Amino acid sequence: MANPALNLDDLTPEQKLRLLEEVWDSLAADPSAVPLTEWQRRELDRRLDEMDREGPTGIPWTRVLSEIEGRSR
Repeated sequence: MANPALNLDDLTPEQKLRLLEEVWDSLAADPSAVPLTEWQRRELDRRLDEMDREGPTGIPWTRVLSEIEGRSR
């Protein structure tokens, strides 16, 4: 079955966003179908090594939420 041509210029911004969401969801359904580049694999390994050495770092969600709520007041 042939796919009809899709002219992105004919789509509204909302339609383009919906199309992007559909494409993203289809890729997310099977992450193994999207291979990592060698650079991405090295970066992930580096980050995992860093986390093994230093433990998880970051800001607790409760603090982030509190700061966001503080800004909106």
